[in-house]
Amino acid sequence: MVDIDQSGNGRRVREVFGNIFRIPVVLPNNPLRELNSYLIRDAERSLLIDTGFRIPACKDALLAGLEELGEDPGDVDILLTHLHADHSGLATDIVGNSGRIFIGEHDGALLGKLPVPVGRWVWSDGRDTLTGIPPEVADEMRKTNPAIIFAPPPGGHYIGVKDGEVLRYGGYSLRCVLTPGHTPGHICLWDESVGLMFTGDHVLFDITPNITSWPIRDDSLGDYIDSLRKVYEYPVKTALPGHRETGDFHARIEDLLKHHEERVAEVEGIVSLNPGLTAYEIAEKMKWRIRAANWDGFPISQKIFAVGESLSHLDHLRRQGAVTRELEHGAYRYRKGLFINEYMEGC
Repeated sequence: MVDIDQSGNGRRVREVFGNIFRIPVVLPNNPLRELNSYLIRDAERSLLIDTGFRIPACKDALLAGLEELGEDPGDVDILLTHLHADHSGLATDIVGNSGRIFIGEHDGALLGKLPVPVGRWVWSDGRDTLTGIPPEVADEMRKTNPAIIFAPPPGGHYIGVKDGEVLRYGGYSLRCVLTPGHTPGHICLWDESVGLMFTGDHVLFDITPNITSWPIRDDSLGDYIDSLRKVYEYPVKTALPGHRETGDFHARIEDLLKHHEERVAEVEGIVSLNPGLTAYEIAEKMKWRIRAANWDGFPISQKIFAVGESLSHLDHLRRQGAVTRELEHGAYRYRKGLFINEYMEGC
C-alpha cells in the first residue's frame, strides 16, 4: 500500500487496494469527521466515488487529493453511492464537461429532478408538525440542516444506474447492488473477482448508519434490514466504507441487525409505557451515544437524525402491527398495537 502526503493539512492519501486510493475529505464541525472518497485510477478515465459537502473545506481537500494522485478532476467520472450531501455535494462542481455522474436510479430521481433543494428532504412544514417538533426547533432545523445547505445545486445531470448494472474502471468490474434503507436508492459496488465491496453508508464499522423515515417509503428500516440480509450473502473479503475504517464485513452486519432488533424493542417499550407520545417525544426518551447532558443539549443536526430514526422504527412497528398512530391535536401520537411484534423472527 502507498501513502501520499497531502500538502497543507497533514492528512494522507492512501492506496487501500490495488490501484484504489482513499482521499480523506474533512467534514468540518461534523461528528462523521471525514468522508472516504475513493479514486480508482484508470489510464483512460478514472472513477471517483463520493465527493463531500459543497463547501470550500471539502472542495480543497478533494482537489488536493486528486492533485497528489496526478488526476485532473476534469478527466474523472463520479459515482455517488447515495444522495446525502456529504457524498453528493461537490459532484457537479468537480466533474468536467466530459465527465459523467452516476448514481442509483432511485436516488438520482430525487437528486436531479426536483428544482428546490429543500423539497427532496424529509423535513417540511407539514411533516415537522405531524412529528410533534416544536415550531422554533423545526425552524432552526431547516436553517442548519447540512442535507439542505451543503447539497449540490438543483438541475445537475445524473446518470441513473440500475441494480445489477456493471461499471468498468481500472481493471475492476463493479456491479451496482441496490441497498435501500439509508436512502431509497443507496447502492453498493461489488467486484466478485477480488471479493471487494464499496459499501457507502450501508455498512459502516465504527458508527451505526442513520436510518430515517422517507415519505416515499412505507418502511425504511424494513428496507434496510432486507438490504443487510441481501449483502450478507456476498463473499466480501474487503469492504471499503464511506466513513471511518473497515472491519469484518459479516460480523458487522450481524451487529447491525442485533442493534436494530434492540432499538425496535426499545421504541416499542417506550410507546407501551408512554401511550400518546409524538415521534419527537419518543426520540427524547430513546438512548443516544452523544456528548450532551440531555435532550435540550443535543445539537440541532443530531436532533434531525434522532427524530428521523425514531420515525423509521415507529414505521416499522406500525408495519408489524405492534404500534398504531392517530392524528390528535395536529400531530401523530403513538400507542401499542393489537399484535405481538415478531420483528427479526427466524434470524
